[in-house]
Formats: sequence, structure tokens, C-alpha cells
Amino acid sequence: MIISGKIVDIHFREIYPAQITVEDNIISRIERLDSCEERYIMPGLTDSHIHIESSMLTPGSFAVAAVSRGTTAVVSDPHEIANVLGADGVRFMIEDAAKVPLRFFFGAPSCVPATPFESAGSCLDAEAVSQLLSMPGIHYLAEMMNYPGVVYGDREVMKKLDAARKLNKPVDGHAPGLSGEQLRKYVAAGISTDHECTSLSEAEEKIGLGMKILIREGSAAKNLDALCPLFKTNPEMLMLCSDDLHPEMLLKQHINALVARLISTGYDIFDVLRSCTINPANHYGLNTGMLRPGDHADLIIVDNPRAMNVEETWVGGIKVFEKGRVLFEYRKAAPVNNFNCSPIVPADISVAAKGKKIRVIEAHDGSLNTGETIFQIPPGTCVNADIDSDILKIVIKDRYSDRPPAVGFIKGFRLKKGAFASSVAHDSHNIICIGVNDNDIANAVNIVVEMKGGLAVANGGKIASLPLPVGGIMSDEPAGKVATEYENLSLIVGDMGCKMAAPFMTLSFMALLVIPELKLSDRGLFDGKEFRFTDLFAD
Repeated sequence: MIISGKIVDIHFREIYPAQITVEDNIISRIERLDSCEERYIMPGLTDSHIHIESSMLTPGSFAVAAVSRGTTAVVSDPHEIANVLGADGVRFMIEDAAKVPLRFFFGAPSCVPATPFESAGSCLDAEAVSQLLSMPGIHYLAEMMNYPGVVYGDREVMKKLDAARKLNKPVDGHAPGLSGEQLRKYVAAGISTDHECTSLSEAEEKIGLGMKILIREGSAAKNLDALCPLFKTNPEMLMLCSDDLHPEMLLKQHINALVARLISTGYDIFDVLRSCTINPANHYGLNTGMLRPGDHADLIIVDNPRAMNVEETWVGGIKVFEKGRVLFEYRKAAPVNNFNCSPIVPADISVAAKGKKIRVIEAHDGSLNTGETIFQIPPGTCVNADIDSDILKIVIKDRYSDRPPAVGFIKGFRLKKGAFASSVAHDSHNIICIGVNDNDIANAVNIVVEMKGGLAVANGGKIASLPLPVGGIMSDEPAGKVATEYENLSLIVGDMGCKMAAPFMTLSFMALLVIPELKLSDRGLFDGKEFRFTDLFAD
């Protein structure tokens, strides 16, 4: 089989006309030509850190969409499904991924649950993590979110790090804002990457200690603009990733769009492409093709590096995408779930006034970090939402049992009516809901309970929903169908006044306790800086 075009050679940093001979799925020869048609051949692109589950798609459905964006490999942390189903969830991801021609490199989730301050569907202790790391389908220890456990030498945490070290498998980091001596201890424990940098100075400090920086541009957290100058100073230390990418974004763009942005802005094409090809392959030891004789024929053909419109995608010498058409089919996923709670009533989320001031979570569009603000509540026996002040009620219901829901307050969403809920709530995936009144909040939560997982909007008698039956966090329907239903729900939430660009994505992180400053778990309000629960009432 012969493939011709302008080869973008990232090893020798040149672009030249050539023809590639593929034999038995391997590149056997690359021969220079005097001329060729105006199209560019590159190595297939790698997303160096993604939670497939956050696309709300199974690995198979994800692959069908991703190959059209030129993605041939993903380094994936399955800790979302692990929080729901434990090691069985990880095995589900590996088995489902094996059905499709995309290279999935899974990690062993290191923090399930992410903290001991929330209810999850499973717990992976050091022994369970060690067993996962020994599996042939597991390539690294996934992000170590428990950075206090690393810094202060928690026994279980150190056992997990030791298990990875003994097997010579890299360890991913997660250390937002960590600096100084604590950061040095974290890196000294063998943690080699970080995808949580939001500023150039933070990234430079971590690079100075030897960490690889995974520049994240997902649906909620977007750090490319802040960190792209690193391509001028430290290109060998960079990788590109999406971390969490919702389905409508995947249909529009993936790593190819980041490459196009960087190249069209003036960054060196070879440095940019290294960050999503050679750098992740070398760091994680991936057997992805790098467009050399003897490599797997993992390659893409694009119209122009400044646009990165993908015309063809090849994985292992097999053409899997060509000019708008995916050339393989995905069989449906096996049914798996863990959903064991009952509906709630409005009285379950009523908050009695026990003071004059409350702590309020302050959410920001495009950021996973939150702030804390103090709000003076009006006189009364109960604390309710205050739409004029953008103070909304936030509720989290344990989906694994019938524990009473936790209730707090949040601002930044600017919702004017109704409520919206989801069982995609990092990382334990309990039901999370924001709303302006208790009736709509209860209705939205109960729709999710009835579906045993999904997204829901309630506004008076009007109901809309998206079922996520696989683990309560994924669908095995085609990406286009899931994306359309998801976008419709987002539009409804926007019509109800919410100004967040991705309301459901941002909502899903309001329970992520390992990212400061103030969050809510199913057990109560949590101070992410002090790493402890805090009181709702501030006086």
C-alpha cells in the first residue's frame, strides 16, 4: 500500500514530498519524491491525559468520534468509572476499548475515592492499585490527586507510588497551586507530570523541578492561552491534553484544533507536533507510530497544518476515517451500573437559619477553581436562594445509598428559574444539582434517580433529560446523538438565565474537593485549602 503527500518529519524537522509504503500494517519504506499533491502526512495525534467518561461516551463511541479529529491514541485515566465500579469499571473500559481501532493507554486510578470526605461506589486501596498496575492493559499510575498524602507521607499513598516504581511505570500528578517545599516533596516522590497549571510561573516552577507539563484545553478548564509561551522556552517538557471533554466539543475539535491554533499563531510546527506525538510516546512508553520505517502506520493526512482539517486517519495500517466517513462500527457496551438511592422530597433540602451569614461557593466560568464569599442572609426561619444576588442552592445526593442530601449555596451560575442536575459529578459521581427553588431541585434530582444516571432539567412542569445508563456517567449511543441532546439541555439551562459557557461541565466540578477553594460533597461543605469540612454558617 502506497500513501503519498508532504511528510511532516518531526524527527529531522523538515517537510518534504514523499511516498510511504505500508506492509503488514508497518511502515516499510519512506521515499522522497520531486513533487506531490498538496496534502500533509503527520503522525497520528495523542491526547496525553483524558477521562474518556467525561465525554459521556463509552470508549467505543468516543473512538468513532475521535478518529475524525486525527486522534489515534489517548492516555486515559479511568478513575471516573473506578469511583463507581472499582476495578470492574477499569476492566470494562479496557474491554470496551478493545472493540475499536484506536489506541487506548489506560492508567491505574490512584485516588478512589479522591478523598475520604465523600461517598463513592468503590475504594481502591494500595493492594488493589498494585494489582491493576500489574495488568498488561495498564501503563501508568494515574493522577495522584492526594497531594497532602504525598507531602506528609501517608502510608497508603506511598505504597501506591512504590508499586508503580517497582514496575517502572510513570506516575501522573495533580497538584493545583502547589509550590515551594511542598512541591519539591511531591516531585521527589516520583511524580513526573502535572496538568493543573493555570499560570506561566506555576508551570515554570514545576518544569524547573523536572515535571512535564500537560497543557490542558478542555470543556471547562482552558489553559492553552496562559501556557503557550512555554513552546518558546521548554517544548521538550510539554504535552497537550483535554482532560475533560464533553461530546459536543469532541465533534467540533480535539487535539488537532489545539495544534492548528498554535501553528497559526506562529509557534514552531515541529515543537507543537512533538507535544502530541513524540513527547507522550517517550514519557509513557507508548507503542504509537512516529512516521518512521519500522513503526506502526499510525498517521493522519490533513489539508493544511494551520487548519488541521483531517482528511484521513490510519491506525495500525488500517484506514479508519476518510473524508467525513468513519470506516468501522462499534458494538454496544455491556450493561454496568451502581445506582442505589431513592427519590427525595423538597423538605429533605430545606435549610434552617442558624446564623446571619453563610459561606457561598463562588464559581467561575472556564475554571475548576472556586472561591469563597460570605453572604448576609435576610431574616427568616429558612435560608433560600436569592436570585437577585445570584445566590443559588446547590445539593448533592449520595447515589450509592439513601443518606440525606447535603445542601450549600453557590454563585456565578446566574440561574433565574428552575434547576438542573447531573450524576456526572467528579469524582464520586453522586447526584449534583443547582436550582432556584426546592421543588424544581427535587424534581431534577428525582429524574436522575429514575434514569439511574444522566442529566436533567426541571422548570415548573417542564422536564428534559439525557440518560447515561453505562455506570450512570456514559452512553453507548453515537456521539452525535449524545452531543445533540446534551447541547439541547445546555441551551435550556441558558434560557433559564445561566451564563456559563458549559453549565453541566462546570457543575460537575463543584463537588471536586481536591481543587480549591470551596466545594460541596455529599457529606457537607468542604474547604479545599485547609482540606477539611467547614460550616455553612459563618457567624
